[in-house]
Amino acid sequence: MAGLAIITGAGQGIGEGIAYRLAKEGYAIAVADINQQKADQVVNNLITQGFPSKAYYLDVAHRDEVFNLVNLAVSDFGDLKVFINNAGVAFIEKFVDTVPEDFERLIDVNLKGTYWGIQAAAKQFLKQGKGGRIVNAASLAGVEASALQSAYSASKFGIRGLTQSAAKELAKDRITVNAYNPGIVRTPLRDGIDKKTSKIKHISVAEQQARCLTEIANGREATPADVADVVAWFVSPGAEYITGQSIMVDGGMRYL
Repeated sequence: MAGLAIITGAGQGIGEGIAYRLAKEGYAIAVADINQQKADQVVNNLITQGFPSKAYYLDVAHRDEVFNLVNLAVSDFGDLKVFINNAGVAFIEKFVDTVPEDFERLIDVNLKGTYWGIQAAAKQFLKQGKGGRIVNAASLAGVEASALQSAYSASKFGIRGLTQSAAKELAKDRITVNAYNPGIVRTPLRDGIDKKTSKIKHISVAEQQARCLTEIANGREATPADVADVVAWFVSPGAEYITGQSIMVDGGMRYL
């Protein structure tokens, strides 16, 4: 066994894809999610395929829950090797119409949740004294802000900043911190984005999705597996010398 990998928001979408990919790399998988039913389903599928896994309820907005997750998972599977800060939420709204409750919840989950995840993982890695890998979910919207996604874009720009800062502090302890910037990935989260965006723009969902597709050089949306492959590289021996970076996984929507 390669060791323990904790993945937040692993009950569906990109997080689920990462869970399956890292399981194939030999990691025991801690599937952490706010939706216990979805987490249990992913774990059942992993165990059926012969991969060690366990589900954990987690709201990343609460620091104590994140730290407790690390303690429980380490107790169950041994030393932590990988921590993936994947959990996140999004909402589509005009800047002037955004309400405090939506904004605050998004920042609590996306930005603060990632902060607590980095902190909890780093403390465990330092305790173990063997280094480790932290990978965060940023976004294309954290490289070039999106209209109707002001709060989401702000949180993802912030995550890229956290990634760089933590990488600078932790490199001496052989802890790498990197991030992935997905473009358009067909997940339940993206379905909700398309539905609300099309309503605001007074177009059909199909038209909204077709417009977005024209921006992708590769001519298709990403799958969770596309993102999971990048994460698997970040935690591989081949990426030992890579830290503080965020990689576009967008099929050629933007070029840095």
